[in-house]
Amino acid sequence: INISVFPPSNACIGRYILNMQITSCGHTYQRCLGDFYVLFNPWCADDPVYMDNQAHREEYVLNEHGILYEGVHKHITSRPWHFGQFEDGILDICLKILDMGASYHHGSDRDHCWRNDPVHVSMVVNHMISSHTTNSIMKIPENNDYLKGTKPFSWNGSVPILQQWYNGRCRPVRYGYCGSLASVMCTVMRCLGIPSRVVTNFCFPCSIENPLGINETFDCTGKNLCGKDKLWRYHCWNESWMARRDLNQCCGDWQCLDPTPLETGRGSSCSGPTWVRSIREGELDLDYDGHQMFSRVNSNYVGWLSQNNAKKTKFFCDAWPCGQHLITKGVGSEQFEDITGAYKYELGSVKNKEAYYRAYRRIHPGYCNASNCHIDRELSSLKNPFLSDSGINMRLKMANCPMYGEDVQLHWLLENLRSENKTLKFNLSAQIITYSGCPMDQFWKDSVNVTLGPREVKKIPLCISYSQYGPYLCDHNIMKVVAVSDPECGEILMVSRDIVINRPPVIVKLLSQPRLKVPCTAEISFCNPLQEDMKNCVMTLEGCGLFKEPMTIDLGTLASNQQARTIVEFTPYRLGRHRLLANFGCHKF
Repeated sequence: INISVFPPSNACIGRYILNMQITSCGHTYQRCLGDFYVLFNPWCADDPVYMDNQAHREEYVLNEHGILYEGVHKHITSRPWHFGQFEDGILDICLKILDMGASYHHGSDRDHCWRNDPVHVSMVVNHMISSHTTNSIMKIPENNDYLKGTKPFSWNGSVPILQQWYNGRCRPVRYGYCGSLASVMCTVMRCLGIPSRVVTNFCFPCSIENPLGINETFDCTGKNLCGKDKLWRYHCWNESWMARRDLNQCCGDWQCLDPTPLETGRGSSCSGPTWVRSIREGELDLDYDGHQMFSRVNSNYVGWLSQNNAKKTKFFCDAWPCGQHLITKGVGSEQFEDITGAYKYELGSVKNKEAYYRAYRRIHPGYCNASNCHIDRELSSLKNPFLSDSGINMRLKMANCPMYGEDVQLHWLLENLRSENKTLKFNLSAQIITYSGCPMDQFWKDSVNVTLGPREVKKIPLCISYSQYGPYLCDHNIMKVVAVSDPECGEILMVSRDIVINRPPVIVKLLSQPRLKVPCTAEISFCNPLQEDMKNCVMTLEGCGLFKEPMTIDLGTLASNQQARTIVEFTPYRLGRHRLLANFGCHKF
């Protein structure tokens, strides 16, 4: 007997058992024929996750290789990530996640009725990534302290994280950051059949008090003071494709899901799903967490100078608007795709202003009946004046692209826009900043007097040596250079630049042609570029279809300019396009 099972498009996803009952001579017998899985189907036009573009289905459902984008908006870095949604055992782990998070919205999971709705499934997965009180998949380190776990930036893929959570009796894996949280969620969603992708937003505001404003405070030396608000250099979240029946959508569209718990003034929580188009239109009452998601791409930056810890003054600066660059991996490409236009209209356009006014009235009920002019006046009073209003233009321009061990070279460009001389005293500083906007050590300070003749343009070279920043640089590889004028000179001017220090490359070279179930060798090499020893050097290798589990190689100590070479052997166990990832770590990073 051949049996065909045709699940309807509204069937609940999960593992099913197929039983056969035989009645003969008044006796009934039960026999289990086996089990099978039902998932969401983006190839089926009746399914709420249907995606009609084959290239998009291949990228957002079938592709196991992803790219995470990090750094700062003027220097975007990337690193590969293995989603591994088709690895052995991952589907069972994903269904276990649904079991553990079933009570999040529904109290009881006896009938599993919610498992046919991608909206509720995505909410449960979103909550389970890092917001569940006891059984979340990953924890974020408090105060950047991860001595009791794995460094957040050392992960190469989702599979080891999910396996460690499952094998560890569903206890949180220590530790992750926004990029790994969004990537693990992307793995789970793709495994369940929901098209998903990871998005990076540069200049991401995290404000507790003012939803549409982010405040940063500096002292007279240019040091960034730690406050309640944080301006993240970048933040990653997840987008999933589905038709929202709760919003009467007949066709699928991207929904924003942020699994990273963030402070909102009412405690920390994850966000979404939020229809991306509703964020662009400012229709915040339509959806879950619309207020939060809109503010994350539309907040206004306000910079303050603190004098003697009492008086605060706004300085003249040209601030980069929050949320002006959102990117994701391109379809069938290794390059990124700019999707900022999906979240907001062009800055300053009529549609952009209309959406902002609409959202502002919903976020601030006191302005419900206010005119557009009234809102504009309120916003203008909050913003910093432009540098050009003071008669001076300034910017910091990189003269090199520094790597670990190299000096940082900058050009400080100043232009006098007026017809009279300008003499100013500036304080210069450099400070380590984490990706989440936490100011750390201020390791360099200087002061300089600048005289500009009428309409004069001047270029001043600045150099920060590795010996100055090296001892303080942490995993995030980001520093902030600031030039601020002395308040005694009158108007306070400020210019700043976030700088990313690139890590030395790891070179992978295949020594034989990979073939299925045939041993293959590769040479992994790394050179210590520093004028000092690198201690506790470790190389981690990973590859879906190549390694059953990550391989760790202890390299010990590498002397200055010493090159480490190691030969590894692996046996490809699955057909397809694979990627070998090598991650180097030491006491420095």
